[in-house]
Amino acid sequence: MDFLIRTKMKKEKLIQHRTPFYCYDLKLLNQTLDQAQTHAKKHDYHIHYAMKANTNDRILEVIQSKNFGADCVSGNEVKKALEKGFKPNQIAFAGVGKSDEEIEIGLQNDIFTFNCESVQEIEIINELATKANKVARIALRLNPNVDAKTHKYITTGLEENKFGINSWELEGLLEKLPSLSNIKVTGLHFHIGSQITSMTPFKNLCIRVNELNQWFLDRGIHIEHLNLGGGLGIDYQNPKENPIPDFELFFGVFKQFLEPRVHQEIHFELGRSLVANCGSLISKVLYIKNGIKTNFAIIDAGMTELIRPALYQASHSIENLTSVSSDSEFYDVVGPICESSDCFGKKIELKPTKRGDYIKIHSTGAYGEVMTSGYNLREQNPVVFV
Repeated sequence: MDFLIRTKMKKEKLIQHRTPFYCYDLKLLNQTLDQAQTHAKKHDYHIHYAMKANTNDRILEVIQSKNFGADCVSGNEVKKALEKGFKPNQIAFAGVGKSDEEIEIGLQNDIFTFNCESVQEIEIINELATKANKVARIALRLNPNVDAKTHKYITTGLEENKFGINSWELEGLLEKLPSLSNIKVTGLHFHIGSQITSMTPFKNLCIRVNELNQWFLDRGIHIEHLNLGGGLGIDYQNPKENPIPDFELFFGVFKQFLEPRVHQEIHFELGRSLVANCGSLISKVLYIKNGIKTNFAIIDAGMTELIRPALYQASHSIENLTSVSSDSEFYDVVGPICESSDCFGKKIELKPTKRGDYIKIHSTGAYGEVMTSGYNLREQNPVVFV
């Protein structure tokens, strides 16, 4: 299955690619990164790229070249960040279940901070740091009990979620800290969820962070940095009209409502908002199947290439690239995987679609390629950069 795409090189070429494949717009990626950095630097804010969103080598190289830090959630992500040139003192290592081996990777490389999510984890890091004759810098990931008002699977800041240290554990933690001689608490870390498009949850987060920051300062704990996490969403329904999130508004909320002390640095961990809209999934229509209540456009991409709709009931803008008709019809756009959940969208309005047409699923640069699988022994095709 071949797809013809024009790319700008020294000479314009036509390159054939087998579908389905991911296509990345590097110009849009650069523009998005520049916008984020510009508005962050206005307030002396630091951005760590959340690597779980996309670990494509070339994407990482572009991000690293802009002097972003890295937010990692596995030992292999830490190693990949180092391999791609991210500075150890700009690498934050989060995650609710770090293994001993993963912790040792961070210790060996003297990373910026471990974002710790439980008292027991802090005790284990102290043990391993003692054995390695190191002092581990840690940030306490606190559960602020702030509702992000997003999908339940990507909400992380409520007490019912598995993430973070709860407020009722803090007094006991402070009692233990003096005995943990190979631990240095340098920061407080928060993250309330993902794909947040209202600024109200971020305002509420600031209010809670102010309270917790003061609580630690009142008890003589010197906090060097506040890490507010990420979570800024994108416009999945109108990616052409709104390709770059409003970073000025996002950072402006924290500037207005957060009350850090003069000595405290402010850090963020952005992922989706930086890379989502630069990526698209290109697929080919295999069959049109007429049903009683709907027509099915069966394409050669499946949940093995993009699991978000099946996992989160996520909705992406979908476009027929090759139909020249001015009319439109409704289709359920589905994949070839032997699962009923292998569906990209129901009642999607497309130009009249036929076998052989090319379909573009927009905004797949985050949690797309990085979550692909070999289920049904599916082959993964090379990506394309334009």
